[in-house]
This record gives sequence, structure tokens and C-alpha cells, in this order.
Amino acid sequence: MEQQVTPILTINGSDGTGGAGIQADIKTISALGGRALSAITSITAQNTLGIQEFFDLPSETVKGQIEAIVNDIQPTVVKVGMIRRADTVAQIAHLLRQHKPKHVIYDPVIVSSQNEMLMAQEVVDEVRRSLLPLCSLVLMKRADAERLTQTAINTAADLNLAVKSLLAGGCQAVLLQGSHTPPQSLTDVFATAKDGEPTFLPSLFGEGEGNTRHGLSGSLSAAIATFVNGGNAIFEAVVNARNYIAQLQPHHTGIIGRSGELFNEFTHEITQHHRTNSDVKFYADKLNVSARYLAQVTRRITGKAPKAIIDEYLTHEIEQQLAFTQKTVQEIAYAYGFRSQAHLAKFFKNINGLAPSEFRKEIHLNKQ
Repeated sequence: MEQQVTPILTINGSDGTGGAGIQADIKTISALGGRALSAITSITAQNTLGIQEFFDLPSETVKGQIEAIVNDIQPTVVKVGMIRRADTVAQIAHLLRQHKPKHVIYDPVIVSSQNEMLMAQEVVDEVRRSLLPLCSLVLMKRADAERLTQTAINTAADLNLAVKSLLAGGCQAVLLQGSHTPPQSLTDVFATAKDGEPTFLPSLFGEGEGNTRHGLSGSLSAAIATFVNGGNAIFEAVVNARNYIAQLQPHHTGIIGRSGELFNEFTHEITQHHRTNSDVKFYADKLNVSARYLAQVTRRITGKAPKAIIDEYLTHEIEQQLAFTQKTVQEIAYAYGFRSQAHLAKFFKNINGLAPSEFRKEIHLNKQ
């Protein structure tokens, strides 16, 4: 007779790329032989460039999902991830106190892998007040720990202070990822409320990767929950889950977006159409993407908006005309799609700081 596996409940946000969130939790739990139940806290519109939009579900909707599961199936291990509303944090904490699962593994998602702030201060405060005291283990990246403890973690003393602050919040154990300790090596730190003594472990991530390797921290917490559900003690589950994630990392390249290719196509289109069109939507339509996504790409690669890139290219072309041809400003204006010489002069001065005639005069003076 097949042995019944007790399901694990994961409470988390949705990630359409499958690299993090509820989708990644289900994948990790299933890969380790567990069975996942889920309740979604937030729906996101995101891609490889980051999160574009959130829809945080009402707390009553989250409550309904959780109650439907725990009243019927009663999981003994719960993994909690991204919660972006204070009332939802309070609601989840109330349900956990009411149904008393044996273990709660919490991976606060405060800062995304793209360094976006995902949790307002009022939510952080509610987490400290109502959720931390219910947790068997709180697993945190350094950036998240700094936000939750309001402590900059740069030294061993800072690290100890952050760990003590988290344990003082009422959780039974803490795993802090990607922290610097003497002699400035990158480590993970595990400590329990029982003895408070830190155990240092080699970091799973290289410098900065704890934040930038999309979904790996969430997968680690899901793996810990699965090993705990299988009977491991907390520290044993941490060790086994870390070993599992370490084996996955060489193959964990994530989804590769087409941002580099798209940027090259965008700049090519500018060379072809800058004389007749400077509208961002025109170029987005040519590339078959939204103007918003095009802006994400250009800002990620150059730090500039698409319109700024178009205008800079157009300005450079006009500069070449002023410097190396005998065309009048009016002729250049009409050749580059401006309504009048005055229209060109206003555009050019706004970017270059000089009127076209002043720029041409300065160029000629420099040549003498």
C-alpha cells in the first residue's frame, strides 16, 4: 500500500515566469517527493526584466483559500512567502494561531531580485508583530534582514545584532543568507532561539547573488519545508535543502529574455526612421512589444528612456549636418521632419544647450 504523503501548504505570490513564487514552490516540493497545496497572496505581471504590476488579493480572498485547505486537509508544515498587505499578514497570522501547524517556514520577500521594494513599512511592522512569533524558521537574504531589523549589516557585530533582533521577535530559528563575516568571506548564518549561538555555513551564492539569482532563495525555503515535512529537524532540513539547491545551481540559469536582441533591433530601427518618426509607440509597434516593455529594456541596458535614446541619435545626426555640410538650419529642419526652423532650434537647444547657429559657430571657431 502506498504511503500517504502529508501535503505542504505554500502561501505566496504568483510569478508568471515560473522562476519564483508559488509556481517555483510547487515545482521544488514536487521534485523532492512532496505534495504542494497553495494559496495565492498576489498576482504579478513580470518578466525577466522585473515586476511590471501587482494585484494584491484582498485579505478575505486569501483567508478563504487558506481556510478551504486547512479545514479539510490540515497540513502540518506551512511555507510563507510574499505578503504585501498588512491586513493579509494579520489574517494569515490569525489562521496559523487558530490551526496550529507544527512548523511554519517563512521567507519574507521584501526586496526583489531586481532590487525593487516589495513590502511597505506598515507590512514589515505587522510581520514583526504578528507573524515572526509563529515561525519555526525565518529564512532571509541580507537585504531583507536589513529592512526587517532596520540594521545595516556590514560587520560581524552587525550580523550578530540582526540575528538577535530576529530571534527576539519570537521565531525559533533564523537562517541569514549572504552575510559578510571576518575575514570578509560570504557566509550563511544559522541560529536558534534556544542557544543563540551562530553556526556559519558557506554561502550558496556568490557576491550579490543572494538577491540576483531569481527564485533560488524561495526554492531553498520550499526545500527546507519539504525536508521538515519528511521528519527532519530544522537544522538537518537546512543542511539537506542547501545540498539540494547546490546541486541544482549549475543548471539554474533561469529564463533568458530577449532584451539585448530587442535593444539592438530598436537602435537599428532608429537609424532607419529617425528622420520621419520620434514617437516611442511607433518603434514599440515596429518591434511588436509594448512601449512599457521597451522602456524596461532601454532603462535596464542604458539607464535611459526610449525617447531620450531617439532624441540623442537625432541630435547627433543634426550635429553632423551642422558641422560638416553647408545646409541651412531650415533645410536641416525640413530634412529631419521638423515643422520649422524654430521647431528644430527649440528641440536642439533643449538637448544641446546651444541654438543650432551657435553650435555651428562654435564648431567653426574650434576648427580655426
